[in-house]
Amino acid sequence: MSSPHVSPVGLEPPPRPPEPRPPAALLGVPAVCSVLLLILVATKWRPLTGLDRDIASALHRWAVDEPGLTQTARILTDWVWDPWAMRLLCGAVALLLWYRYAARWTAVWLVVTCAAGALVQQVLKAAVGRPRPVWPDPVDTAHYAAFPSGHAMTAALTCGLLLWLLRRHGAGRALWGWAVALAVLSVTGVGLTRVWLGVHWPTDVLGGWLLGIVTAAVAVRVHGRRRP
Repeated sequence: MSSPHVSPVGLEPPPRPPEPRPPAALLGVPAVCSVLLLILVATKWRPLTGLDRDIASALHRWAVDEPGLTQTARILTDWVWDPWAMRLLCGAVALLLWYRYAARWTAVWLVVTCAAGALVQQVLKAAVGRPRPVWPDPVDTAHYAAFPSGHAMTAALTCGLLLWLLRRHGAGRALWGWAVALAVLSVTGVGLTRVWLGVHWPTDVLGGWLLGIVTAAVAVRVHGRRRP
């Protein structure tokens, strides 16, 4: 006896699993810390500037004494962890989302978020106008204002977005573990290289990390409100 025919018209598609969202603390705590740090840097709070000077001076002395490590840091910060290298990586992922997965909204969202992060970074640099460190024996040079570190902010933003995309697309445990390790290495490493090379104060890097996390968290929440 044949089973009754069921028309697919009346069937509802299975519910879509909810997108992974960062906990509220991942947005609130870094946002508060970012604002507090911005105020302290803009008002040139003496205890903070003194701590910046002490740490930066110690690292700069090591950088002068260790030319091999300094050259390695320069290669990493100028090529591997450069903001444009990070943006090209996001562009490649956006193309993959557009053509391979037909996720056009997500591809556009990724590109717009990276552009918005770069804009926020430049606006804050101009608004705060913090001078970069000046040394009698510099080992590297950089342009524009110091706060926040563009390298640190771009790395934190890029790695945060790409980790979220991996989790959203169901990355396996092994891939996820390697991705997290690489992200931590990149975000931490780029911040250390900027202070080691004497082109940023430590709080510039800290501010870049915090702002990158906040921007990524806001972008993820915006993405979650949009239903394809």
